[in-house]
Amino acid sequence: MTTFDEREHAFESKFAHDAEMQFKAEARRNKLLGLWAAELLGKTGEEANAYAVEVVKSDFEEAGDEDVYRKVSSDLGDKADEVTIRTKMVQLMAEAKVQIMTEVKD
Repeated sequence: MTTFDEREHAFESKFAHDAEMQFKAEARRNKLLGLWAAELLGKTGEEANAYAVEVVKSDFEEAGDEDVYRKVSSDLGDKADEVTIRTKMVQLMAEAKVQIMTEVKD
């Protein structure tokens, strides 16, 4: 294998790894967002976990975060405005990435 082939393989491997980590972080963020929203809705225990799973599944409707935002926004109604939800999504993405990276190191 030539040096060029080795570099190409390394870049492909890194791209695949980065894509997988991003997917995991987004799924984790969506779960955390679902748990946050469930708390605002008064859901606890299994009901909260089931709602969090619904939020994770809502991300498969289309590319990007809008499907998740629409789901949570619709469910919360006047319990949280757009800025609050979007800010929470950003905060939870950072938290999710930390959690994922911590799990990878363990």
